[in-house]
Amino acid sequence: MTRPAGDPGGQSGGGTLADRQAALVEALTAGRPVPHGFDGFRFEAARVALLRKRAGEVTRQWPMLAVGFGERWNREFAEWAAARPTQGSLRDGWDLARDLAKRDGLPLVAAAELAGREAAWHYDGRSAPRSRRSPALRTAAGATALQIAGRVWLLRGP
Repeated sequence: MTRPAGDPGGQSGGGTLADRQAALVEALTAGRPVPHGFDGFRFEAARVALLRKRAGEVTRQWPMLAVGFGERWNREFAEWAAARPTQGSLRDGWDLARDLAKRDGLPLVAAAELAGREAAWHYDGRSAPRSRRSPALRTAAGATALQIAGRVWLLRGP
């Protein structure tokens, strides 16, 4: 590979290859501006496809959350996730469910799912979830779940 004259570090086009790749990934996953030199239409098509793929992965982890939105699921998830880099499908769904519960927008069918996860797992919103060792009683959007010895019971639904 040859470098242009006067470009000893190979940094033409806005930085090193690693810098340009990082800018592309941030633009695709975290709502950053389209990097210089990319076709805006194709870039947007790729971004929408990645958001749809993320929504499908979250659906596998949080089926009741997706069911609660029905046909609007992909759009609702995309609006929430557009400027948020993925933390993995389990954490993305958890963060979305918590956000919706705070705003009273959590679908009723998803409230029990969130309460059950909150009872069975400890998740602080920053680090990976870990299972609870002690009994826990958690309420989310009107649903209450109890976890004892690794089993979760829904005590009250929304």
